[in-house]
Amino acid sequence: MYTLCRLTTVACLFASVLGQATNVPRDFKKLSTSDLMTIATLKDTTYNVDHTNPKSHLAHILIPRPPDTANNTAVRNYLVKTMKDLNWDVEEDSFTSNTPYGEKRFTNVIATKDPEAPRRLVLAAHFDSKYFASSPENQEQQTRPKYFASSPENQFVGATDSAVPCAMLLDLAQTLDGLLNERQKRIDAGEEDEDDNEAVNTTLQILFLDGEEAFQAWTHTDSVYGARHLAEKWATTYLEPSPKRKLYPVQTVLSTIEHFVLLDLLGAPFPLIRSYFPSTGWLFDEMASAESRLGAAGALDEKDFKWDPHKSGFFVPRSGYQGGWGGIEDDHIPFLDRGVSILHVIASPFPKVWHTLADDASALHMPTMKHWNMVLRVFVSEYLGLRLANSSGNQPRSEPASRATEELGQ
Repeated sequence: MYTLCRLTTVACLFASVLGQATNVPRDFKKLSTSDLMTIATLKDTTYNVDHTNPKSHLAHILIPRPPDTANNTAVRNYLVKTMKDLNWDVEEDSFTSNTPYGEKRFTNVIATKDPEAPRRLVLAAHFDSKYFASSPENQEQQTRPKYFASSPENQFVGATDSAVPCAMLLDLAQTLDGLLNERQKRIDAGEEDEDDNEAVNTTLQILFLDGEEAFQAWTHTDSVYGARHLAEKWATTYLEPSPKRKLYPVQTVLSTIEHFVLLDLLGAPFPLIRSYFPSTGWLFDEMASAESRLGAAGALDEKDFKWDPHKSGFFVPRSGYQGGWGGIEDDHIPFLDRGVSILHVIASPFPKVWHTLADDASALHMPTMKHWNMVLRVFVSEYLGLRLANSSGNQPRSEPASRATEELGQ
């Protein structure tokens, strides 16, 4: 990612208007306090982000992994296996592209719970790490110790950028998979429809994007290789007819995305998350609401933070119109340019360790990663209308998103 977005106001405005046309704020069903707590802690919130645990997702990802290297392939294979073990539909989108160092091969990993669903909530992160010409040895498979607290052999491992977000997405899929299966059973049995759940036709899709990092200086051609390729491909790929999509017009793959939620630079302590796009300000508020309700319920470890989650948190409150035609350049840009609705969940300011060898396990904060796992579980559960078996404890829907709707017209 690049610190300042260089998109023109006109381009970003065009994308935002397109997003407004197809993505109207929806009501969220709030989980009851008991269900919220249960889903947030359905599985151990620390196990998969503990780098000292050799079986954790993070331990498998936290190695140097620039594109078109043995390490990158090893990490990709781990992502693919983990999602296939859950019986998700997994596609590997492989292609070559010219780079400042010649032609390189990139491969995106696309995991979809129900590929026949008409709509998709996309959560994404990049799994490559930045290439440094001063460390050419990082192109070879490294012998990784059981765990390490610093970069192996002085190589860049990108703990926050974005090993932790990838580990969190794997953890999210494993945690919610059973609830997604139960939801599908209710839908198939005719026990749940759009009157009960506005997202009944929406599935969860997780993207692990390759080639986000620039090989040299960040430019429009030396950056977001995987995202650029996939957005262009999906914009011109039409879906085959399907019984689940028979009431929908002919769709491109890109047009099925309701919202694209991009995670980046997460895992360091005390991040600040901001809203960049008026069209998803309401969605930002829903994620912030998940955090505040977890805090109010006592799920968050206040003793591990200098602030009180009841009053503050990771999300910077929106105060009216915040401008923000663009924000930070990252993997979302090729999708934004094609009118996809974006929620960019990125620490800003960036972690102090950004693009340094210090972005390793020592930069991570376990309470913060645990916090993120809980917030993501609740946010996605409420977006998709997931609930525990035999639970009828959903609280009333969130207040009508009138303020968010008004903001769209600003």
